[in-house]
Amino acid sequence: MALINSGAQLLGKLRISDDAAGFQDLLHLLAEHGDSPDDPIPVAIETSRGLLVACLRASGRRVYAINPMAVARYRDRHAVSRKKSDRQDAVVLANILRTDASLHRPLPHDSDLVKAIAVLARAQQDAVWDRTRAHNRLRSHLREYYPAILEAFAAKRERLLSREARTILVIAPTPAEATRLTRHRLRTAVIRAGRQRRIEAETDRLLEVFRRTWLRQPALVEQAMGRQTLALLAQLDAACQACDDLASDTEKLFLQHPDAEIITSFPGLAVLTGARILAEIGDDRSRFVQAGHLKAYAGSAPVTRESGKSRRVVHRRIKNSRLAATGRHWAFAALTASPGAHAHYNRRRDTGDRYHAALRNLFNRMLGQLHHCLTNHQKFDEAIAFSPSVPLAAAA
Repeated sequence: MALINSGAQLLGKLRISDDAAGFQDLLHLLAEHGDSPDDPIPVAIETSRGLLVACLRASGRRVYAINPMAVARYRDRHAVSRKKSDRQDAVVLANILRTDASLHRPLPHDSDLVKAIAVLARAQQDAVWDRTRAHNRLRSHLREYYPAILEAFAAKRERLLSREARTILVIAPTPAEATRLTRHRLRTAVIRAGRQRRIEAETDRLLEVFRRTWLRQPALVEQAMGRQTLALLAQLDAACQACDDLASDTEKLFLQHPDAEIITSFPGLAVLTGARILAEIGDDRSRFVQAGHLKAYAGSAPVTRESGKSRRVVHRRIKNSRLAATGRHWAFAALTASPGAHAHYNRRRDTGDRYHAALRNLFNRMLGQLHHCLTNHQKFDEAIAFSPSVPLAAAA
């Protein structure tokens, strides 16, 4: 770390470890140069996570998480040779705060409840992505030797993620074992998977699919691939269980937050997606003073690139990817939950927007509405949110 004053004079340098001893060394150096609880010295760092960052935030000081790409660009102001070292980067970070602190946003003062929700919501979203990857690996493997199981669940919305598919794969991981399944055993598996309606019809349908004529691998190869299927299935089951457990924990914690009632009043926002939204925007209302700041952070607001006579308006690529991904789900769900949202989407399509652009525009509008409702502590109102525009002649 490096400590400089307002005149760019280097006051001290120190290499610290990311443990309790290193944190104490940092506090001692800051205290030697005027740090106090009433006037804490701000700190710039290249990450927003970790124990050291958590302890710095707990001390009440402003902590700025500077993007490493931005630090690399600032580094060129001090040396054109493009040399790099930890000591040099520490001085660069300190100078960023000295010259451009007003252009960077300190880490928000979110409540501990929101921080806990963020941990669980992001873990649950990671588990969903892991589940998708595990499903794709299993599906790709089954295509090489077991097309019958893919055909049996091709029309299901969850496909191989359904409990029925996974239950049947456990007792019949190969086509040979599938053809030997008796009607009674298959019916028992269907019931064990949780089906309560059309049990007999589903059992007959599966039997018919498994007993068709399919291309087959050699018997020994087929057995080996069946063993691999069981291993991949175990990974998929673990990912599915993690998704369910983390979703339940996230929802319970989210419902304890006072903003949960406002967030879930919006069409298309269920408890879990609402928790993901809150996890990314936090509950520090001073973080996004204007709705435009939040829209830029989420990537829903477009970017204008202008040079001379050239002018292009394009969508943002630098954004909070988790918030943008949740926003797409939110906007899509709002199409059926809100007549006003559906009408807005149709208007955007009529003006020439493609599918994703129209959804992004809808998310942009509803994000502004969410910012307003959270700032003013009021629930969503369809009549106000999507009120018809007043003609200019009438307004005059």
